[in-house]
Amino acid sequence: MGTKKLELRNQNFEQKQHEYEWYWAPVYCAVWFAIFYIAVVPSFYNYAQTILIQDENHHPDEFIGERAELQLSTLAHIGVKLIGTIENEILAVNFLLGEIEKVKAQARLDLYDIEVEVQYSSGNFELWGMAASYHNVSNVVVKLTPRNVTTSAYLLVNAHYDSEVHSPAAGDDGVMIVIMLETLRVISSSEKPLLHPIVFLFNGAEEGNMLASHGFITRHKWSQYCKAVINLDSAGSGGREILFQSGPNHPWLVKYYKQSVPRPFATTIAEELFQNNFIPSDTDFRIFRDHGKLPGLDMAHSLNGYVYHTKYDTYANLERRTCQTTGENVLALTWALANAPELESPEDYSEGHTVFYDYLGWFIICYTEDAGIVINITTSVCAIVAIFVSVWLMSRDDDADAAKRVFIRFLAILAVQIVTILVAVALPLLIALAITGIDASECWYSESWLLFGLYFCPTFFAMGLLPALYIRWTQEGTNMRRDDTLACFMHSHCLILVCICLTMTGLSIRSAFFPMIAIFFYTISVIVTTMNRLWGRKYLYLPIHLLCQLLPYWFYTYITFIFLKMLIPMQGRDGPESQPDLLIGVLCAIMGVHFAGFILPVLHKFRKSKPFISLFGVICLVFIMLACLPVGFPYKKDVAMQRVYVLHTSRTFYDEYGFVYKNESGYYLQPVDARIDTLESTVLQTAESESTVKEYCDTELFCGLPLYNSRWLNWKNSSRWILATSPRLPIPTELKLTSKVYVTATRVRYGFSLKSADRIVVYIEPYPNTKVIDWSFNKTPLNENYTTPYFIYHLYSMDERPMTFWIEVERGSADYEGATLRLGVGVHFMYHEAYYTDEFKEFLNSFPEWSYAIHWFASYESRSF
Repeated sequence: MGTKKLELRNQNFEQKQHEYEWYWAPVYCAVWFAIFYIAVVPSFYNYAQTILIQDENHHPDEFIGERAELQLSTLAHIGVKLIGTIENEILAVNFLLGEIEKVKAQARLDLYDIEVEVQYSSGNFELWGMAASYHNVSNVVVKLTPRNVTTSAYLLVNAHYDSEVHSPAAGDDGVMIVIMLETLRVISSSEKPLLHPIVFLFNGAEEGNMLASHGFITRHKWSQYCKAVINLDSAGSGGREILFQSGPNHPWLVKYYKQSVPRPFATTIAEELFQNNFIPSDTDFRIFRDHGKLPGLDMAHSLNGYVYHTKYDTYANLERRTCQTTGENVLALTWALANAPELESPEDYSEGHTVFYDYLGWFIICYTEDAGIVINITTSVCAIVAIFVSVWLMSRDDDADAAKRVFIRFLAILAVQIVTILVAVALPLLIALAITGIDASECWYSESWLLFGLYFCPTFFAMGLLPALYIRWTQEGTNMRRDDTLACFMHSHCLILVCICLTMTGLSIRSAFFPMIAIFFYTISVIVTTMNRLWGRKYLYLPIHLLCQLLPYWFYTYITFIFLKMLIPMQGRDGPESQPDLLIGVLCAIMGVHFAGFILPVLHKFRKSKPFISLFGVICLVFIMLACLPVGFPYKKDVAMQRVYVLHTSRTFYDEYGFVYKNESGYYLQPVDARIDTLESTVLQTAESESTVKEYCDTELFCGLPLYNSRWLNWKNSSRWILATSPRLPIPTELKLTSKVYVTATRVRYGFSLKSADRIVVYIEPYPNTKVIDWSFNKTPLNENYTTPYFIYHLYSMDERPMTFWIEVERGSADYEGATLRLGVGVHFMYHEAYYTDEFKEFLNSFPEWSYAIHWFASYESRSF
């Protein structure tokens, strides 16, 4: 017994001799931070050098970024281009037609035919649970056709030139418009071969619920020949464009993206997040996919999302060299797809979903979903086998009971590591709940560096401290070398990732490649270490392990950097019911587990590792205190502002006999993010007569509010209402019952005429014992039994004629008396600032400088028939 204790003491002494001095621990961490900044940050901001017009003779068939920038400056200078305004329907259209004429003047018309049309379309469809309809929205459509080509398969390239309210739209989506213009110019003036015609759709009505793309794909004569689409959009102000949707079910598209694009930026994770509604945006890609059955690629800018849909989306705020960088990618991709033989019959190449991701923008990896399943399973199995062999080798030189002791210790370490990962994820969640509970939510919104202390440090703290405590408590009872103990922790971490990877694979989550990459590189290190252990003259466990971690570390920190850059600004418009700290906290924890899981255990090689690891916990506490101080206030003037919709609204409610039972006016405030408390402590605190709208929600349709679209439905309970004088309405709402026809004894068709502004929402609710069975709107809500009230959205463009519609109702019995139908009509005046009252202007000026009021005026009427 004494001999055994002596051996253990000697082993512990040997382990201490192999520990490094404590002061190398911060150096170790600093080196990894430096590695991140050396490779990841420059790769993210890797832009092409802008080619000048004066040098274009030296760059034939290349994208000239300066020309696109000059065009963008002109387009943005037109100003706000809302659908239905002169700026959008005339000035922007004339700008495009003028630039297209310049392209034709330079084009090789001996090689190409260029046809130009201005399309005006009307139609209806279902979107986001509402029946959307539109009238007279515009598109500028250009078809570039190579001569002597008879194919009927076209490539469609789309971007939109209209803008949101108040926004010059330089980034969303003016930069993509000028990139399309320059792409058209380069291709039409080149002698390079082109197998298929290209349709360039300059889309005039995307911001109004993607109406113009629907008008094109369902009504234009060229749409039936379009076989694939490149959709170009934005959720920010330039930078590198990310490919975040592909296909569906067409891997050949990503194959050509991989082969052609010089600066790839793409990931399946963004696609799955977007398609599961983690991204509060949508694009025309949905319309082309759902209504045109087109496969394609959806790409968008996402940098500096703070300016998205605001007056700050200007040419001056656009990330420099965006035009050249994105232009080179779009030009190369357009050429590649237009020459793809698969375009002739894309349905023959529909082979399932694609897994795709780039590595620091240096290259892109892509494969089919089926191949991904094989890769994930094979990598996981190899990892399990390699770990088993590694653990077995740890005991081969000891006595007969060594294998049993080693495997028992390994199982104990596996249990500790499982608890460690659970705690590492739970701690940021608890902190997120605490931060939200003390009204410090989104403290990182403008100061993203706070995330390091709030959410990364607690993850590091848990991942480091729990294993350190286990090692300390068990070091006297084991003769396992320190390196083997650390290897067991890393083996355990790898097995946990294997379980996650296989689970995600089983659930058909293509983002399972994410943990697979960590498993793959760690398995390589285990195999190499094992070979070194068997045949090497010197045991090089640590150098081999750290070297194998370099590439995955860069990958994971790159993905982390990307998603924080994208998602942080988006939390400012994700809705008042959102939980931004939970989302960001989970993201940081997941990313931290992946990029630090195989790096932090090395800290146990340093003396006094527990005090150093505890510093992560101390830093977290310090940052929590900072979050409660002014530095943690989330908003900044002109940089990261709090958005809120402010609608000066008049409301009139009629009973079933046609008498007004309530008539009032006020400011309808609709917060857009979770920090309603900041408005309550500023604007609402100084308001003379403020109330919530909940008192109306039980009796009025959608709380008696003129919601702008169905996305606002989930926000209405957080709305505020401040009594005020009436707005000046340039067009009074006139809802008339034009006909009432008894189709049968129980079926009645009501005809209506509605004269108002060009943006209308109509709520329709049948009374008890009645049912809407038909109407003139899109019939999807009726056919699929949507819950009532029904939500209708309609937009006119440059047309003052009344809107006419009919509704057919089934009554419970032939002798039914009384009202059968209740209608709510909301009208939005979004570009009529000349009619703002002085009181409304004064109220807007009362908002704090760190807020951004998105304002217009509206009216609402509720009637029964």
